[in-house]
Amino acid sequence: MEEVDCIVVGAGVVGLAIAAELARRGREVIVLEKESLIGSGVSSRNSEVIHAGLYYPAETLKAQLCVEGKARLYALCEQAGIAHRRCGKLIVAETDNELSRLEAIKAQGEANGVEDLDLIDRDQMARLEPALKGAGALISPSTGIVDSHGLMLSYQGVLEDHGGMIAFNAPVRSGAVTAGGIRLDIAGEAAMTLCARSVVNAAALGAQALSRAIEGVAGDSIPPQFLAKGNYFALSGRAPFSRLIYPVPEPGGLGIHLTLDLGGQAKFGPDVEWLEAEDYRVSEDRRAAFEHAVRRYYPDLAEGALHPAYTGIRPKIEKPGGSSTDFLIHDESAHGVAGYVALYGIESPGLTASPALARHVADRVEA
Repeated sequence: MEEVDCIVVGAGVVGLAIAAELARRGREVIVLEKESLIGSGVSSRNSEVIHAGLYYPAETLKAQLCVEGKARLYALCEQAGIAHRRCGKLIVAETDNELSRLEAIKAQGEANGVEDLDLIDRDQMARLEPALKGAGALISPSTGIVDSHGLMLSYQGVLEDHGGMIAFNAPVRSGAVTAGGIRLDIAGEAAMTLCARSVVNAAALGAQALSRAIEGVAGDSIPPQFLAKGNYFALSGRAPFSRLIYPVPEPGGLGIHLTLDLGGQAKFGPDVEWLEAEDYRVSEDRRAAFEHAVRRYYPDLAEGALHPAYTGIRPKIEKPGGSSTDFLIHDESAHGVAGYVALYGIESPGLTASPALARHVADRVEA
């Protein structure tokens, strides 16, 4: 059994960010990834949006780490040459009755430290985005988009420049807490057993299963997991908007919104579809619901202009219809295992928060 300093399980955007931060601090880091490439799970199936930090209660990690992460992420993109664009977004009140909800979102964002928000009326909105229908909007200039794969490659580069490495095709089969650290039994072509002083569980949809597989982690500390699939439909032809367009939020998500990629392609989604098991097929029977939702703020959507794009699954730790929950980061105080940090429910805004999450988790590891 080989002894190592620090293992991060999961080579998604959050796992890579944490690994890079730990390596930068002088830790010897190995990342274990069950797939054959980085970011092949949750991180490859999101909207690639840099969120401003508007919706989350001020005392939550989501609020604090999103706002901090946004600033750090923009700085990192400039420094490392990662493709991105600060395009801004409009949150649209589709009726006069929803204008008060925009005011509440603005107040929440300002409580979180977002200082550039502005309410605009119907005429101002029409001048900015002529194709948009609504009673008014909240404009968030600091919202943007980023090349998520480029971001992950940057984190990987930092990790490797500081002596870390990624072991691919290396699923963790089992483990146990021992006197010498945390033992992980790794399956795959190069099956091995490692004993680490520190282990970070950044396995996203696999986080709960990994914690259950490690003997000695308190079972009652592991939260339930619920799978919320988000379907995306792409728009044929030229994008009708230059900014991201969001309706007011809905339970479980932010509503079916329009996002842009760096090539200018527009897509709509995600919606919220609760699953019992992972299923990444686009649910084409939801197309009509998409068209109805989109036409509320984009009435000129042509018949047949939407076509299936892709899906993502949010690793929820709340029941369908429950109140919104925070990121859950467990250390020894939660599960009784020294050197083990487990991340649960790392959904949106995880990509935006990744540089701040990395610092937060690295501090927990080194505490």
